[in-house]
Amino acid sequence: MTTEFTQLDLHPQLVQAVTELGYTEPTPIQSAMIPLMLVGHDVLGQAQTGTGKTAAFSLPILHTIEPGQGYVQALVMAPTRELAMQVSKAIYAYGRYRQIRVLSIYGGQAYGRQINRLKKGVDIIVGTPGRLLDLIKQKALDLSRVQTVVLDEADEMLSMGFIEDIKTILDETPEERQTALFSATLPVRVRQLADKYMRDPQAVTIKRKQLTVAAIEQRYYLVNAKDKLAVLTRLFEMEEMTSTLIFARTRIGTGELANELTVRGFPAEALNGDLSQDARERVMNRFRRGQIQVLVATDVAARGLDIDDISHVFNYDLPQDPEVYVHRIGRTGRAGKTGIAISLLTPQEQWRLRKIEQYSGSKAVKTALPTVEDVQMRREARLIERMEVWLKRDRARREREIVAQLVESGYNMIDVAAAALKLARAEEKQRPIPRVSEVIERDFRSGNGRRRNGRHQGQHRQNHQNGNGRSRSRFQSKKSHENGMVRLQLNAGKAQGVRPNDVVGTIAFHADIPGRSIGAIHIQPESTWVDVPEQFVGQVLAKSGSYQIHRQAIDVKRL
Repeated sequence: MTTEFTQLDLHPQLVQAVTELGYTEPTPIQSAMIPLMLVGHDVLGQAQTGTGKTAAFSLPILHTIEPGQGYVQALVMAPTRELAMQVSKAIYAYGRYRQIRVLSIYGGQAYGRQINRLKKGVDIIVGTPGRLLDLIKQKALDLSRVQTVVLDEADEMLSMGFIEDIKTILDETPEERQTALFSATLPVRVRQLADKYMRDPQAVTIKRKQLTVAAIEQRYYLVNAKDKLAVLTRLFEMEEMTSTLIFARTRIGTGELANELTVRGFPAEALNGDLSQDARERVMNRFRRGQIQVLVATDVAARGLDIDDISHVFNYDLPQDPEVYVHRIGRTGRAGKTGIAISLLTPQEQWRLRKIEQYSGSKAVKTALPTVEDVQMRREARLIERMEVWLKRDRARREREIVAQLVESGYNMIDVAAAALKLARAEEKQRPIPRVSEVIERDFRSGNGRRRNGRHQGQHRQNHQNGNGRSRSRFQSKKSHENGMVRLQLNAGKAQGVRPNDVVGTIAFHADIPGRSIGAIHIQPESTWVDVPEQFVGQVLAKSGSYQIHRQAIDVKRL
C-alpha cells in the first residue's frame, strides 16, 4: 500500500512542492488515480469534495506536461468560477517548481485580459464551460493539441445546464486525448457522457462518508413553501442550538434568508458564490471559532467546511440528490457527539424524502410544528432559567438596592419583580411569533403524489420542443398549465438559432437556479416561452439583460 508521494513515481519537483505544502501521505483517491493517469488511462472517479481529487488529477497532468510549448496541453472544466479559481491556484502551487503557466477562465472577467494571456502561451486552462465556449467561438482558444481533459464535478455542470456546451468543447479537442471525469454522484446523464467521450475508463470509487444514524436525529416538518421562514424561526426558539448550518438552494436565497433571520433577532451570515475567496475564508473562520452561530450556505459554497461541533443542520430547501442530503447532514453528529438534522418539506416534496430514505437506509421522523403556546412557554422557561442563574450567583447588589427603594416607596415586592420581568421581556415584542397556514397533505404512496400538481420534473424535458407535436397545445396560453410554474418570455427564437439547451444553460447559470427545475420550453420564430418555478421567478427576472445566447444579449419578461 502506497504511503508516501515519493512512491508514486512523480517528478521530484512535484514531490518537493506537495511536501512543502504539508502533504506526505496521499489520500485514497490520489493513490488510486495518479498511477492510472500517469500511464495514460481514461479515469472515472466518484468522490466528494474534500477527498483530495484536485491533486489526484493535477499531479499526473503536471508530470507529463512540457512547460513553455506555447499551446494548451491540458484543460480542466469546472461548474463555477469559485471552483475554477480554487483548482487553478492548487495547480499553480503544485507546479511552481516546473514553471507551469496556468490560466483560469470564467465569466465576469474582461475578455481582453484572458485573450492576451492566451496569446502569450498557456500550458493549462481551468475554466467554466460558458466562457470557454465563448473564447472558442472567437477563435481565441485553440484546444486542438490538448493532451488531457478533466471534467470536475460533472454532475454539478450537467445540473446547471452545461451539457451541450461541454459536448461542443470536447469536440474541439483531439480524439486521442486522455479524459478524466470526476463526480460526487453518477446519474444517468453523467454515465452517458462518459460512454460517449471516454475510452475504456478505469473506475475509482471513494465511498461516501458513512451516515452514523445513531448519532444523528433526523426530523422533518411538513410546511407550505410560503411559511418556511416562519417555521424556521419557531424552531430556532425551541431548539438548543450551538452551531447551526442551514442549506438553501441558491446563493441569492442564502443572502435573503440570512438577512431575514438577522432582522428577526437570530444573527446569521451567508456563505455563497458571491463572496471573494478572502471574504469566504473570514466567514468560515468566524463560524469555526463560534463567533457566528448560524451560517446559511449553498452546497457548493459549503464544500471544504469541516467542523466537528455543528449541533444542527437544516435543509431549508431539500436537495435534489439523495447523496447530497447524506453529505449535508453528515456535518453534524461528529466526533462522538449527537447531532440534529431538520428538513422543511412541502407536500409536493414528500416523494423525494422517501427516495432519500431508501438511499440512506434511515428514516426521518415527521414532527409536529411547535404551537404559539409552545413558543411562549419556552420563552418563559428560558427567562426563569436566566433568573435562577442570577439568583444563585447573588451578584445583584445594586439591583437589590433599587428594589428596596421601590418597596420603601410603597410598591409591593411582587409587583416590582413583575415589572422588572416585563422590562426584561421587552425584546420579545420585536419577535412576534409568526402564524403558519394549515398544510393539506396528499397521498404520495407509490409515487402517485408527485403528479397531483403537474408533471414530475423529469417530464419537463419531454416538452422542450420547438412547438411541434402534442406539447403545442400547452403553449396556447400565456399562463403555465402546471401549478407552481410561471411562464416567461425571451426576446429571441428560431430566427436567432435558439435551442432548448441554450435556454436552460443561460437561465440556470446567470440566475443560479437548478437546470433541472426549468419546465417546458416553446421556441417560436422571434421569441421563446419558458416555464420557471414560481419561487425562482424573481431571480430570473432580476438577471434580465445578463443572459446571452450565441453572444446576443437576451431580455426576459413575465407573460
